[in-house]
Amino acid sequence: MSAASPTSRLPTRHLGRKGPEVSAVGYGAMGLSGVYGQADDAESTELLRHLLDIGLTFLDTADVYGDGHNERLIGSTIAGRRDEVFLATKFGAGSDTGRGRPEYVRKAIDASLGRLGTDHVDLYYLHRVDPTTPIEDTVGALGELVQAGKVRHVGLSEVNADTLRRAHGIHPITAVQQEYSLFTREPETRLLPALRELGVGLVAYSPLGRGVLTGGFREAAQVENLQQRQQRYPRFAEENLQQNLTLVDRLRQRADELGRTPAQLALGWLLAQGEDIVPIPGSRRMANVLANAEAAREPLDASVVDELTELFPVGAAAGDRYAPELSARLEQ
Repeated sequence: MSAASPTSRLPTRHLGRKGPEVSAVGYGAMGLSGVYGQADDAESTELLRHLLDIGLTFLDTADVYGDGHNERLIGSTIAGRRDEVFLATKFGAGSDTGRGRPEYVRKAIDASLGRLGTDHVDLYYLHRVDPTTPIEDTVGALGELVQAGKVRHVGLSEVNADTLRRAHGIHPITAVQQEYSLFTREPETRLLPALRELGVGLVAYSPLGRGVLTGGFREAAQVENLQQRQQRYPRFAEENLQQNLTLVDRLRQRADELGRTPAQLALGWLLAQGEDIVPIPGSRRMANVLANAEAAREPLDASVVDELTELFPVGAAAGDRYAPELSARLEQ
């Protein structure tokens, strides 16, 4: 695949059955706040501006990324270009009691709007369900934010199908953000059918297995911030990582044969799972981000999609998605 020119716009998709139109590949900005390694704000600003130039309109952030740094960075970058952006942010990722209460919701959106320098966000997610607050109360408060004009669409992250249905009964849910990739296919069992039943879109985070599916490293020594990743993500534990890298070797070989990158194959497979799926890969490197966006332009042949489905069956990746203390905050 060739790199896109600044005037070559990306294809678009709708989030869900009747949802808003966004670029078919979005951008997850978490890595711009030092999560996976040191980031330079000037370089990050240049990267984000170039994304807008090529028509990658869907930017995803959260109040917890860099303790507000990520939102401030994006806010300063899109100043003067707000109408070009479909802006999504999230709240409620912490372990604090009551993060889903209506008063917390109202406080969180005002803080995010201040950091982002805008009067509204296009998509506002509950980052993690608050087990101490009924989902109906949280979503009711989010619906009030829509009525107030501070939020255009309501989203949830890491929820199960039952919670989704309860939430959707209070206020329409536009999208659910869930980890989904060749390494993480569990959403196909119950969540994805529920999303399609309700007409809700799926925003796939970590669509490249936190970098493993890019083929960018072949051994543990090449992984940036390895110790930090191992503490949070068991798939980076030494014995698991070796098994996962072996899987990626086969992906890399097929990508070479097709003249694409492993990341483009992984994203192409995700895009082929349905028009209601929008992956949001993130990278600090311009070349990688542009190559990832190219996956939206040239769909994979159905035979290649089938090959990848067989190569990465459900449960193929070694290790859990998150460490136990983080997994406890996820809905099963």
